[in-house]
Amino acid sequence: MNACNFDRLFCEEAEKHRGKKLLLHCCCAPCSSACLERLKDYFDVTVLFYNPNIESAEYLRRKEELKRLIETTGWAAFMDCDFESEKFYAASKGLEDEKEGGGRCAACFKLRLEKTARLAEENGFGLFATTLTISPLKNAALINAIGESLESKNCLWLHSDFKKRGGYLRSCELSKEYNLYRQNYCGCVFSQRGNKLLENN
Repeated sequence: MNACNFDRLFCEEAEKHRGKKLLLHCCCAPCSSACLERLKDYFDVTVLFYNPNIESAEYLRRKEELKRLIETTGWAAFMDCDFESEKFYAASKGLEDEKEGGGRCAACFKLRLEKTARLAEENGFGLFATTLTISPLKNAALINAIGESLESKNCLWLHSDFKKRGGYLRSCELSKEYNLYRQNYCGCVFSQRGNKLLENN
């Protein structure tokens, strides 16, 4: 059975829903840059920075950098929300030692997309999506499956695989162009701990 081509599906849905309001969950400015560049001509985009997995100092740094990108480019509006780190620790309880890309990451994706879907519906957005699929390290099929499970009659999931068509490389180019801070880990304490273990081996 052939895997779903989420990028082709994105192109079809972008044309079908052109002009609608889109709430885009964003993890950081570098990942958001290429996604917003691709989305801005299709949708009325609002960015949601909801990442309770990220440690507090890193969280604030990434949020301010994302706001700077948006203010500089004018590609989207910005929606802020509560940090809620306790929800991430509750969702990841028992999964602390999972490898990157495993069950802890799946729980984290679901937590963030649940919030995005709820806020999108409550605030009259017709669509919701995430920048997470731009990362070569993230499972686009898993992320899209979670998004599909959360859509409603009034608020649909916008499928994506933003790394396709050179998306990830474009995010690197835009990061240089706008002098964006690029982190080297997902942001959670467990990922950071894993990075340090790799560095010490």
